[in-house]
Amino acid sequence: MHGGSQRAVVTGGAGFIGSHVCDRFLEQGYEVVVVDDLSTGSRENVPSGAHLEVLDIVDGEALAGCVREFRPNIVAHLAAQASVTVSVKRPEHDLAVNVRGTFNVLQAAAAVGAPTVFSSTGGALYGAEASIPTSEVAVPEPLSPYGASKLACEAYVGTWGRLHGIPNVVLRLGNVYGPRQTPHGEAGVVAIFSDHLLRGKAPTVYGDGLQTRDYIHVGDVSRAFLLAGESGRAGTFNVGSGRETSVLQLLDMLQSLAGTELDPRFEPLRPGELIRSCLDSSRLRAELGWTPTVALDEGLRGSFRSYAV
Repeated sequence: MHGGSQRAVVTGGAGFIGSHVCDRFLEQGYEVVVVDDLSTGSRENVPSGAHLEVLDIVDGEALAGCVREFRPNIVAHLAAQASVTVSVKRPEHDLAVNVRGTFNVLQAAAAVGAPTVFSSTGGALYGAEASIPTSEVAVPEPLSPYGASKLACEAYVGTWGRLHGIPNVVLRLGNVYGPRQTPHGEAGVVAIFSDHLLRGKAPTVYGDGLQTRDYIHVGDVSRAFLLAGESGRAGTFNVGSGRETSVLQLLDMLQSLAGTELDPRFEPLRPGELIRSCLDSSRLRAELGWTPTVALDEGLRGSFRSYAV
C-alpha cells in the first residue's frame, strides 16, 4: 500500500498494546522499528516483521541516533512506567521514565520531522470529579504521580508540536484489554481475572466491585494510533467505548466464559483508585472517523481463548 516507503518507530513495542500497534502498522505496509528496554515487554511480543532495538528511552543520545538513522514518518510512543502503585512508591523513577523519556522521544522525532502519537491515560488523568462520560474538555485532576507524569508529558507533546509545526497527537486510552495482556501487574484486570479463573483460584476484587471502567479492545486502540499518525491533525483524543462496566459485571462475564462460579476475595480499595471511569470518544469519531468495532462480550471471548492456550 505504501510501497515500503512508510516507516514507523513504536516505543514500547514489545509490550501488550505496543505490539498490537506494530501489527497494525505492518499490516499497512510500514517498515517498523521497535524501541524497548524489555523491562516489562518481551521479545515474543515483537512481530516477526519488525526490527527490535533494545534501548531505554531515558538514554536520549541512543534514542536520537536510532531515530535519526531510521527516519520514521510516524513515532508511536507507548514506552512508559505504567504502574500507579510504583509511581506512588517511586515517584522519581516515574518522573524519569515518563517525563524525561517522553521529552527524549519528542526531541528525536522533531529532529526528523515526524509526528509523535502519544499514549496517555483516560482514567488516571481526569480524576474523581469528572463528569461521566468524560470528554477531553474536562480539567485533568490526577490522583497519582503516574497521572501527573502523563499530564506533564501531554504538555510537552502539544508544545513540541506547536514549536516545531508537527501534528503531534495525544490519545487518552480507556482500560485496554485483549490478547498478550499479562496477568503480572495491576492494570490488566481482564488478564488477571482470566488467569485466576483458569487456575481455579479465587479472584481478588478491590473495594465493593461496583467501581466502573471503560473497557476498550486493543484492536480498536491500535487502529486509533494508525489513524492519528496518518491524519496530519494535531489534538487530544479519548479512546474508549463510552460504556461503563463494573468490576463485578466483568468478573461475571469472564466466569461464564470459564465455566466457573468462584467467590471473589474482597480487599480494601487501593489509594488513588477511581470509583467511576468512562470516556466520551465522540471527538475521535468526528475528526478521524474512528469508532470502536469490538463489543465487550466478543472481545472478552477472544481474549479469554488466547489466555487459555
